[in-house]
Amino acid sequence: MKDGVNGVALGVFIFFFLAVTVLGFLAARWRRAADPLHLDEWGLGGRSFGTWVTWFLLGGDLYTAYTFVAVPAAIYAAGAGGFFAVPYTIITYPLVFLFLPRLWSVSHKHGYVTSSDFIRGRFGSKSLSVAVAITGIIATMPYIALQLVGIQAVLDVMGVGGSDSTNWFLKDLPLLIAFGVLAAYTYSSGLRAPALIAFVKDALIYIVIAVAIIYIPYKLGGFDDIFSKAGAAYAVKNDAGVPRGALVTGPKAQWAYATLAMGSAMALFLYPHSVTAVLSSRSRDTIRRNTTILPLYSLMLGLLAMLGFMALAAGVGGKGYNAQLAIPQLFENMFPSWFAGVAFAAIGIGALVPAAIMSIAAANLFTRNIYKDLIKPDATPAQETAVSKIVSLVVKVGALVFVLTMDKTVAINFQLLGGIWILQTVPAIVGGLFTRWFHRWALLAGWAVGMGYGTWKAYEQSSPTQSHFGGNSDMIPWIGEKGYIGLTAFVLNVGVAVVLTLVLRALKAPAGEDETVLSDYTAESDPAPADPAGPTPGTAPGLPEPAGA
Repeated sequence: MKDGVNGVALGVFIFFFLAVTVLGFLAARWRRAADPLHLDEWGLGGRSFGTWVTWFLLGGDLYTAYTFVAVPAAIYAAGAGGFFAVPYTIITYPLVFLFLPRLWSVSHKHGYVTSSDFIRGRFGSKSLSVAVAITGIIATMPYIALQLVGIQAVLDVMGVGGSDSTNWFLKDLPLLIAFGVLAAYTYSSGLRAPALIAFVKDALIYIVIAVAIIYIPYKLGGFDDIFSKAGAAYAVKNDAGVPRGALVTGPKAQWAYATLAMGSAMALFLYPHSVTAVLSSRSRDTIRRNTTILPLYSLMLGLLAMLGFMALAAGVGGKGYNAQLAIPQLFENMFPSWFAGVAFAAIGIGALVPAAIMSIAAANLFTRNIYKDLIKPDATPAQETAVSKIVSLVVKVGALVFVLTMDKTVAINFQLLGGIWILQTVPAIVGGLFTRWFHRWALLAGWAVGMGYGTWKAYEQSSPTQSHFGGNSDMIPWIGEKGYIGLTAFVLNVGVAVVLTLVLRALKAPAGEDETVLSDYTAESDPAPADPAGPTPGTAPGLPEPAGA
């Protein structure tokens, strides 16, 4: 570990950081539309992105600081259990191939901007729509927080600010700088900014990984030595006599591993930022093509995860070390200063791109499904855009609150906490794309049960060193093994929704009007889509009985 500020690495980092900031502001003129104040333009990039732009945008959206910092940090801290992120990104693509094209088609047909727009149109329920919108917003905040933690970790290793500083302003200055830059170009350029920057981000990431996976093992004596040293490090027991981790997931942890992977796979493309990136594409075929080529990122993720073993083998850190610093510190220790700066820039930009998309997506949810639906139904497109810009700033402030008030040493829990919440929207969104059988009130009750149980159990996992939301796994009541809290909450959610749907149908409770028809879910394109300022009401007959759509 180098003492003081690593001037060369910091200089390279600042160069790339300033370059992408300039790109972010210039993006406001990229593919500029006749009406830039329309929410479709600011929040969805004009729904004009083709296969390659969508691929880079989704890659920049889904492969974040969580990927580059938190996943290898989890492996560094606890062992092979952190590899759950690799199978879940493989499982998710066949799942989303089934429903994302349907979501794109119906959204294109009716001008939906968010998944909550679809819920309102499908079930005729503003209450359920608002519930899904609120869930998306609060699930996005800890995810944005994770991106800011990644930037802070990089600057911390370079000697800027520092987690050991006694001055709170200097300690959090890197975070405040990142917030200011992100807020400024997102406000100015909307979704076009992260779409353009994603090209630079992905190029840097692939270069850094290609070099790291060859150069670092060469410096450490090969993979055999890496695994041997990592195994020895995991065998060291803590004060309670428990080994630090393992190279292979043990039998007692397999349920937690499997449920965590499955739950994360189900949740990934239901995050608001994922939906926003999908709806910004210009065709249904663009979505299909992307679900077939995006698994290339999973290969990169597997290689990235290996960095956790390499950090152990290189002797990074020690007892009580903040695992989130392990990979940036590995880069500083192993690479020449100039290339360490390139690696740090890749992580920093890899955090800025998704954070921008996430804040835009959360702002769209608030504007369309809370402000327009509940506060100002006659809002013009320009007013919607103005509100979204302001809310995108507020969402980032919310993310800062997560970072400044919660324990950052286990930052991966930020993402997993959001996953617990977003999983509770699966019955309404995914179920609604295929059937109208569920009753709107039953879905709302199931959502409330799942959210309540998931939040309570996540908070219950706190420990003496981490007083808020300390874990993601708890005992599964009917199995007797530990598993992902989010998946358990989801099962309860579905159970409540099914039982109450049967009861409410028997009582003939009003099911709400469905403004969609079967053909809306399979349409390739529509030369005259509904006004994106709002769904076109009333043309489609309600389908009170299961429609099979």
